[in-house]
Amino acid sequence: MTSTATPPANRSRATLAISAAIVGALVVLFFVFANVYTDILWFDQLGFLNVLTTQWFATGGMFLVGFLGMFLPVWASLQIAYRARPVYAKLNSQLDRYQEVVEPLRRVAMLGIPAVLGLFAGVTAAGQWQMVLQWWNRTPFGQVDPQFGLDISFFVYELPFWRGVIAFASAVVLLAGIAAVATSYLYGAIAVNGREIRISRTARIQLALTAAIYIALQGVSIWFDQYATVIQPSDGFLAIGAGFTEVNSTIPSRGILAGIALLVAALFVITAVIGRWRLPIVGTALLLVSGLLIGSVYPWIVQRFQVEPNAREFEAPFIERNIEATRDAYNVSGIEEISYDAVTDAEQGALREDAETTANIRIIDPALVTEAFAQLEQFRQYYQFPEFLDVDRYEIDGRTQDTVISLRELNPDGQTSQNWYNNTIVFTHGYGVVAAYGNQRTDDGRPQFLEGGIPASGSLTSELGEYEPRVYFGEFSPTYSIVGGGDNLELDFPSEGNEDQAGNATYTFTGDGGPTLDNVFKRLLYSIKFQSEQIFLSEAVTDDSQILYERNPVERVQKAAPYLTLDSDPYPAIVDGRIVWIVDGYTTSASYPYSTTVALSEAIADTYTPAPAFPLDQINYIRNSVKATVDAYDGSVTLYAWDTEDPILQTWQKVFPNTLESAEGMSEQLLSHVRYPADLFKVQRNILGAYHVTDPGSFFSTDDEWRTPNDPTSLAAAPTLQPPYYLTMQVPGADAPGFTLYSTFIPRTASENERNVLTGYLAANADPGEDYGKLTLLTLPSQTIPGPGQVQNQFNSDPIVANDLALLQRGETEVLRGNLLTLPIGGGFLYVQPVYVQSTGETSFPLLRKVLVAFGDSIAFEDTLDEALDSLFGGDSGAAAGDGDVDPVDPTDPTDPTDPTEPTDPTEPGTGVEISAELAQALQDARQALLDREQAYADNDLVAAAEADERLQEAIERALALSD
Repeated sequence: MTSTATPPANRSRATLAISAAIVGALVVLFFVFANVYTDILWFDQLGFLNVLTTQWFATGGMFLVGFLGMFLPVWASLQIAYRARPVYAKLNSQLDRYQEVVEPLRRVAMLGIPAVLGLFAGVTAAGQWQMVLQWWNRTPFGQVDPQFGLDISFFVYELPFWRGVIAFASAVVLLAGIAAVATSYLYGAIAVNGREIRISRTARIQLALTAAIYIALQGVSIWFDQYATVIQPSDGFLAIGAGFTEVNSTIPSRGILAGIALLVAALFVITAVIGRWRLPIVGTALLLVSGLLIGSVYPWIVQRFQVEPNAREFEAPFIERNIEATRDAYNVSGIEEISYDAVTDAEQGALREDAETTANIRIIDPALVTEAFAQLEQFRQYYQFPEFLDVDRYEIDGRTQDTVISLRELNPDGQTSQNWYNNTIVFTHGYGVVAAYGNQRTDDGRPQFLEGGIPASGSLTSELGEYEPRVYFGEFSPTYSIVGGGDNLELDFPSEGNEDQAGNATYTFTGDGGPTLDNVFKRLLYSIKFQSEQIFLSEAVTDDSQILYERNPVERVQKAAPYLTLDSDPYPAIVDGRIVWIVDGYTTSASYPYSTTVALSEAIADTYTPAPAFPLDQINYIRNSVKATVDAYDGSVTLYAWDTEDPILQTWQKVFPNTLESAEGMSEQLLSHVRYPADLFKVQRNILGAYHVTDPGSFFSTDDEWRTPNDPTSLAAAPTLQPPYYLTMQVPGADAPGFTLYSTFIPRTASENERNVLTGYLAANADPGEDYGKLTLLTLPSQTIPGPGQVQNQFNSDPIVANDLALLQRGETEVLRGNLLTLPIGGGFLYVQPVYVQSTGETSFPLLRKVLVAFGDSIAFEDTLDEALDSLFGGDSGAAAGDGDVDPVDPTDPTDPTDPTEPTDPTEPGTGVEISAELAQALQDARQALLDREQAYADNDLVAAAEADERLQEAIERALALSD
């Protein structure tokens, strides 16, 4: 009788588990491979494959260095401690039990522990690839710091590198020492018997030398800490940099401590030879006590008892260093300061010499007309516009024209039928540019478009020239689209009057915008990458198909130039027959000696840019070193070296050669749309709030600090800073008008009683050319010019304006106040604010109905800017505004596209609205009381002013009661 033996069940389960693990590992590896290979395809198609490979080699090399740098010393330390263990060591029962547990795993542990630590060290080191590559390719700045006389590049590149190396080496030595102590104790080389500690000779040598190396590293670290004083906050007045205390106590103290540390390290070496621990222990205690007394207590005494009583005098030379370095680092040292003695009287003909500026005053608010663009130019629910539109300029009929511009981008969530085929194959791109004159409006208050509509043909010809209108790459593009497969599967643009897709124009992408899906393997990889089996199975995907992804212009530039910090506001322009996105790139550092540090994301926060919850992007050096373009049709990225003198950019050009093109290769049309970037300007205005002061004494007293005013149109409960605005105007001191970016300053106070008066006006020339980026600061000798907050309060509290606005807002409408612009013209400052009216209905949008203007203490409120300026300046401003030919529509006109509203000014003849005689008299009384009050203040008659105030209040209350 025979029988068949069955394999043990546990062996079958083990085989199955091993097979499953192998299959699982292969699947994971294939997923990793899919992401790696698709990255190669994407970068290769974009033309920046060397950027990816350089990052990989650098990251891989740094990981290897970090891994081996940790693995080998720890492994060697474990091996030495084990191999040098006493053979006949007498162990206690507890250590015997430990050995019984550890011994079976010893071989694994001696490799596993160093390997695990090496993995962590490798990952940490890999994250420092940028710092290492900058150090390896460092470029001198050609300037030296005022304390040590070293080139700035030492602090930007070398100091962070060497401090990082020392910190890494210290961690390695410390862990190696801990491993040696643990192994020596476990195997009896270190024995503890009560208060007695016995250490074998080999363990003593190993531990003493390890301690010597560690202490020596701390000494070198302390030595480098001397140099760090110029890039760290001071114990005294300075925000950044070595002050009197650091120069006269901290820096010498650290030099002394470094010497003591090296002496203690030598004592440990002696101990390794002679076997006596007393000297290094005493030396270590001396080092700790010295660190406390010399490194902390002594500088505190100097600061408290020598510097603070005479801080203004003692800190003056170091404040001067800080001012000079900060202005250099933020590129504001060449600012032109002009004392501007602004007038406040609105005299007739005052704007005659500013006619060109007046004609270009922008009355279209890019933050308010988005809904108007959407209602008038969106056409279909699958198109959209951004929340804030952009401001640019174009040459129209030989004249520069400020425009409010945006792209009609695709809205992936706006389709009524959501499925993979529609989302990926059909709805692939937006269509066309929409642009409005910045200084014009229609009779009924709509933007006056100079570019808009969707034609019946595939190309657009307009005031802006003929261009390729399709937008495959934009701020709202889908995650990915598959195009170019043939058969005109893509919806190009909707046919007029046709709500369904039948009859709509179709299109097939003809550019080179993404990796091709020309074989089954690539389709499988992208199916895995985007977790969509349809990419692999759909018949719409052919060998001619391309897959477009990473389509946001900022993200594309960031991948092509990972070393850049990018501006938060890319903007579109029509250049040489194409729509391109223009993106500004910055090189930054936080290691410029003596330069004050700011959080970049916090410095650029305003009404248009939200403030971060936890700003971590500290910088103290910035340059607009790169101008980048992204083609909206095929996504091609071009990087232009804009600031070729920037040493940080020169360093990165060595790291990534042949990725930047010369700015001399930029076309004339492209140059005409380059502008000074807003984020850089906001950082500079943040710095100049304090650093417009160059006298150390005044800077110390902070008696002339400024700040950016709050946006007067923001919510009082959550105010935001007023953003800078682009305008074409002639700044005082300039030879001709130019495209300009400006901002205002008011005094910075610690109390709540802040004076909202102008103290400064900062303007940057935004036009490329010899004066590109030139900063002009108008300083006001007398702080009597009302700031934006005061002017907005004037507008809101004026009885006539308040009544007109109240009447506009009655019914189912609301009043929206546009951006409050400030222009240095007419010898003073002119404020301009458009006023919009919007129905509360679902399909309504803001219409520009009125314009508020102010000059000094005088204000005017009219239907057009041209009328308002004439009214403000005695009946004739001396210059015409851009909306002079507008014939405003009566808000009560039934043909008005918004819901009917109350009349804007019932006291004006010809409105067709009847009001009671009592209300008309109340309004007239209020006007007269206001005039009487102004005259009383001018005569310094406070009694008459108080009486006029009472009459004004009574008249307003009477008018409001009669209006109900």
